[in-house]
Amino acid sequence: MYDFNGKTAVVTGAGGALGGQIAHALVAAGAGVAIWDISTSAAQERADELNQFSSGSSLAVECDVVSKSSVAKAVTKTVEHFGSIEFLVNGAGGSHPSTTTSEDLKFFDIDPEATRMVMDLNYLSAVIPSQAIGRLFAQKKAGAIVNITSAGGGLPLSRALAYSNGKAAANSFTQWLAVHMAQEHSSKIRVNAIAPGFMITEQNRFLLLQKNSQELTSRGETILKNVPMGRFGDPQEVTGAVLWLLSDEATFVTGAVIPIDGGFSAFDGV
Repeated sequence: MYDFNGKTAVVTGAGGALGGQIAHALVAAGAGVAIWDISTSAAQERADELNQFSSGSSLAVECDVVSKSSVAKAVTKTVEHFGSIEFLVNGAGGSHPSTTTSEDLKFFDIDPEATRMVMDLNYLSAVIPSQAIGRLFAQKKAGAIVNITSAGGGLPLSRALAYSNGKAAANSFTQWLAVHMAQEHSSKIRVNAIAPGFMITEQNRFLLLQKNSQELTSRGETILKNVPMGRFGDPQEVTGAVLWLLSDEATFVTGAVIPIDGGFSAFDGV
């Protein structure tokens, strides 16, 4: 449905499940994709996988997206390889037990430094790459950014303090940057977000599945009771919305945060 031949996309966190699926969908649509990940091995493994599908389509780039110097180096490497950047998908993020309340960790005892780390991972991870690549978009008066936020960025998820707060900040940033880029630079620079619901990933597995049996935890059971579709999502189910938001089919869409959550955000529990 989409043709991105001659276009280059940066996908941060693409060594992971969700970012990896998005990168795969972009390559399938003809785009060149820079796989930015803090893990060199994960980035290279993903790029090798995609290059088997389409030779020369992907480039592995080691990048710490909450470091301006690391992002600057990643931009340089990406532009040197592909020549330009048309799309940015900010997919890096995640939760962490150190900021998730439990029987062993009360809210009153959460370390502020741990909170700052997880907030940065879910908020600055969108801001800093958007500054660097957004500057390129401003120069050529065109470009599209999609931030990957979360259903937890709307109503905060119980226990997940810094994750929920960071994703709420990312939602606000999406709307702020959409207005800023359209008013200050070009109406052809669009900024949107998707807010996925519950999908089992390496970052949240500890919350949803019991370590030994892999059966649902009580939290996992509670979640499914509040998802009208009655199941967890699959990373493949976010790709259609991302491709649409990046494409010319969405040229009048900016500042939108689109839920992909099986009805979770539409359900009040009754």
